[in-house]
Parts: sequence; structure tokens; C-alpha cells
Amino acid sequence: MTTKVDWLRGCATALVTPFRKDGSIDDECFRRLVERQIKGGVKLLVPCGTTGESVTMSESERLLLIRMTVEVAHRNKAKVIAGTGSNNTAATIDFTRKARETGADAALIVAPYYNKPTQEGMFAHFSEIAKSVKGFPIMLYNVPGRTSSNISSATTKKLAEKFENIVATKEASGNFSQVMEILRERPRNFKVFSGDDATALPFISLGGDGLVSVCSNEVPKETSKMVEYALAGSFRFARKIHYKTLPLMEANFIESSPAPCKFVMKEMDLLEENLRLPLVPVAAETRSKLKAVMEEVGI
Repeated sequence: MTTKVDWLRGCATALVTPFRKDGSIDDECFRRLVERQIKGGVKLLVPCGTTGESVTMSESERLLLIRMTVEVAHRNKAKVIAGTGSNNTAATIDFTRKARETGADAALIVAPYYNKPTQEGMFAHFSEIAKSVKGFPIMLYNVPGRTSSNISSATTKKLAEKFENIVATKEASGNFSQVMEILRERPRNFKVFSGDDATALPFISLGGDGLVSVCSNEVPKETSKMVEYALAGSFRFARKIHYKTLPLMEANFIESSPAPCKFVMKEMDLLEENLRLPLVPVAAETRSKLKAVMEEVGI
């Protein structure tokens, strides 16, 4: 039976990683950003995900980010879901163990990218990880647009039923038929989160449990409030925030994320607009569009 994790509900922020001009992690800025999230009502923090540019960082840098997030979060009664996935099963097991040792409350583990495993291979991959960190909550992360592989609803259900510590999934497939199959067939206590800001509201209306957000980096108060209203069934108020911030949700993906988000945050004086190659700052045309969106949204 799936382990019940009461705190795993609501808005989670996929944290951006601020870099200095020399490419190093700006640890002081990062701590300020985490504090800002918590003050904005976000109680679930996700360092080292796609939005955090984790694939461009060394293991020691990722552990530093997780450690800093834990320090700030636990001081403020927030929880940390550390991104620990890769396309190497053994490496994922090793890093997930290290993330647990730093104090993370759970792990977000992406489907193996590039390898393109079969569903049998996908099941074997997550099975080995779950067995290696018994008692440590795992959230699956399905994002076919980046991994070129899909965790099917059947595989998700099978993993959830077999392993008590596979407690949730972040679904960013954009396939609502698949999402509904998971929601309909999931075991008791298994949580389903939207991985896309723009689909979070309809996702929750179908029975979803929350959102792992990019947009909340920029507007944590509004995003967390929208999710809170939706989970409470107050869709009239949730829709108002959704439609107000929808242009920003969509603009964050005009170019590869998190480049647009970092530009907006730079304009908000929250960080320097530095990314690690192969990502680069957004183009001049995109900057103009993002400024217009900021004005429209009111940030």
C-alpha cells in the first residue's frame, strides 16, 4: 500500500538556480529566492530539476543546492523534494541516497532520457531505485517532451501498487487521457501533480493533488493561492488568478525553460540573467514579448 504523505499536496516550485557571471552558483541569491518562495505561501520546494539546470551541474553543486534548500525550508516548516534522476540507474540510486542524507524529504526522479527504455525497462529502472531507498518518498516525473520516453499509465499504476515509497507522479505529458487513467486507477494515497502551469487548474479539477510550477518562481503568492483555491473547490477564485497569470505561464516557454523565466526574474531584480551552456539568454524579440507580458500581468 502506498505510504501516506500528508504534506505532499499543493504548489511546489521547481526552483531556478542563480549563477554569477563566472558561472558559479550564487548561494546568497539562492537562499533569498527560497525565502521568497516560503513567504509567498509555497511550502514544497524542488531544487535540481529541469528549471534548475541540474544537468549542467556537478554532483557537489547539486548537493550544495539541496543542502541550502533544506536549511532554509526546514527552518520555515517547508518540505524539500530533491531532483535526483538521470538516465543511469546506478548513478540515480547513488545520488538519491546522498540527497536523503542531506535531509531532503523526498526525491523527484525523471524518466530516463536519451536511452528510450521500453515500459519493461522503465519499470525495472524505478523498481531498483525504490528498493534502494526504502522508506524514502519518490515522485515519478514524466515529461516525454524532454526525455523522448513516456511512463505509461499502466506502468505508473504498477509501480505505485508494488512500492510503498513511490508515492506520487509529476505528469507533464500533456495527455489528459493518460492523466485521467492514472487518477481513476491509482492506489489509495498515491498523489498526482501537474507538471505544467497552464494545465494545473483543469488537472486539479479532475482530482489532481497539486502543481510543480515554473511560474511560481516569478509569482509565488499568486500561483500558490490559485492551487490552494482549486484544491478547496473554489474554482471561481482559482480561475481569476489562472487567467490573469496565464500569459506568463505560456511566455515562460517561448524559448527553452528556464531562459524566459530568468529574464523575467532579472527584470524583477531577483537575480542576474546567467545561464549555463548550452542554454543562452533569450533573443531580443523574446525580451520584447516578455516585457509586454510582464506589463499585462502586472509584475
